[in-house]
Amino acid sequence: MFTTLLVVHAIIAALLVTVILMQKSEGGGLTSGGSPGGLMSARGAADFLTRATAVLATLFVAMSITLAFVAATRGSSTIDTSLATSPAQDSAPLETAPADNAAAAMPTPADNAAQDNGSVPLAQ
Repeated sequence: MFTTLLVVHAIIAALLVTVILMQKSEGGGLTSGGSPGGLMSARGAADFLTRATAVLATLFVAMSITLAFVAATRGSSTIDTSLATSPAQDSAPLETAPADNAAAAMPTPADNAAQDNGSVPLAQ
């Protein structure tokens, strides 16, 4: 149902864009000629396009609200599960190295400067 509503929403959006682009910027509408008293005269076309724009805009807003409601009441409560973490498993605590070994293992800025191989030093 959601996919069907989304397709209808896309069609309404495309029709709305088309109707808006068919209008003249001065508000004249399709002023391509025709009989002055007929339906598709300059005035008749402008009235038709104005009404069509209003109807399509109303449908677009109504469909947007409907799609938001349907999306909110869908069965799933999560949107993106790609970053979800699993519960931590019981494991033994990590052993820490003695302080003197940790200090000896860390390179100093002088060591990094001495290694002039063009790479960026890790510890700054």
